[in-house]
Amino acid sequence: MDTLKAPAMMDKKSFASFIAQKRKDAGMTQEELARRLFVTNTTVSKWERGGSLR
Repeated sequence: MDTLKAPAMMDKKSFASFIAQKRKDAGMTQEELARRLFVTNTTVSKWERGGSLR
């Protein structure tokens, strides 16, 4: 994946869209991204819906 260049301040909805778009641009599923980040695919789904970002 290319270096992520998100603006310094984003609201949850914008950040969620940013993550989803970068993942799709990389041709990855939520499960593939989750494996690379050592989180569950449920976590990635929550991030992409603007849920908890912890």
